[in-house]
Amino acid sequence: MPQPWSLTVAVDDPVGRACDRIDADDPAIAAFLPEPGRRSRLQGSTDGPLAGIPVGVKDIIRVDGLPTRAGSALPADVFAGPQATVVDRLQAAGAVVAGKTVTAEFAVAAPGPTRNPHNPAHTPGGSSSGSAAAVAAGMVPLALGTQTVGSVIRPAAYCGVVGFKPSFGRIPIDGVIPNAASLDTVGIFAADVASVLLAAPVLCDEWTPVASTSQPVLGIPTGPYLDHASVSALKAFHDQIGALEEAGFSVRQVPAMADFVDIASVLFIVNRYELAQSHAEWFPRFGSLYREQTATAIRQGLAIDRADYEKAVRGRAEFRARLLDEMTVDLWITPAATGPAPKGLASTGDSVMCLPWSYAGMPAISLPAGCVDGLPVGLQVVGRPGDDERVLAWAGDIESAGSG
Repeated sequence: MPQPWSLTVAVDDPVGRACDRIDADDPAIAAFLPEPGRRSRLQGSTDGPLAGIPVGVKDIIRVDGLPTRAGSALPADVFAGPQATVVDRLQAAGAVVAGKTVTAEFAVAAPGPTRNPHNPAHTPGGSSSGSAAAVAAGMVPLALGTQTVGSVIRPAAYCGVVGFKPSFGRIPIDGVIPNAASLDTVGIFAADVASVLLAAPVLCDEWTPVASTSQPVLGIPTGPYLDHASVSALKAFHDQIGALEEAGFSVRQVPAMADFVDIASVLFIVNRYELAQSHAEWFPRFGSLYREQTATAIRQGLAIDRADYEKAVRGRAEFRARLLDEMTVDLWITPAATGPAPKGLASTGDSVMCLPWSYAGMPAISLPAGCVDGLPVGLQVVGRPGDDERVLAWAGDIESAGSG
């Protein structure tokens, strides 16, 4: 399999390279939506911090000149509208949209056809499956995804690339087909942290570079949350902890989220209720065109009372406050997923390891952390809301210490 393509390595013709790799490898991986005129459409750029860089864009994000289908059978014209601000920012920085990448239907659960580049019999994760796979296969050096619960961090871990989910609200989500509006976050896939650091200032609001940082204190959130990781994932995680301690990092065990089961149930209410609201216009008109996993999730949301939703929203605010009180360290570190990518394409895997951090709107990044049974696993690094700049700076130090 080709190696992921780092933005720190100069390439003479990045657009041509992307087209060559997509032509050669995508028939087997299906990371991109088919586009017969792709090569003639793409034009390189010589201006801007991302000049000429080809980028994959998840197919729930509107791009002028390319239809948005959201992984669904609904007619494309129902999703028509202005181009997403995040794409405007990419193009203003000189980047080139290489194409739309495959998403689970409406970024929920029904998988697309994308396969894991490390083993095509396994899922690449979801819902940002195509974006993660496109970067892992070296087709593009950068791709956009979205995360409502675990749709950037998990596929990044499964595909062995870096996935960055900023704090909620740091990247505008206008022009993005919504899943759950109070959770949806645009994220970035790349080969390494250095590549993310080139893209984040372009895409995030009010980015302020960090001149220097002291070494962070890392915290492992002990309690029922970690019980959801598999034995193999925990072994790989503890191997990473050992490497970080050998590199001089201070790692502490910090009791947290003793009520994790309740947290998960409250997030379910918020997510499903908002999903149903997002589809309030389309589902009555096109319900028969929805795949069963998505239709079931929407019906679950329709069955939730407004009062129960409002109570869950209040519970989320209380949870976030408690979690920040428990965060007596600079960064949380955890497994990025419950284990390596499951076999088969019927499911995109379990997002539970991402759940509390997405629920609290915290910035998180998945770093490649070796392999289990020949498939990648990831180390998840989580910071305080709004502390994205330091999270990425520290993530680079952690990556250097042995998470690659």
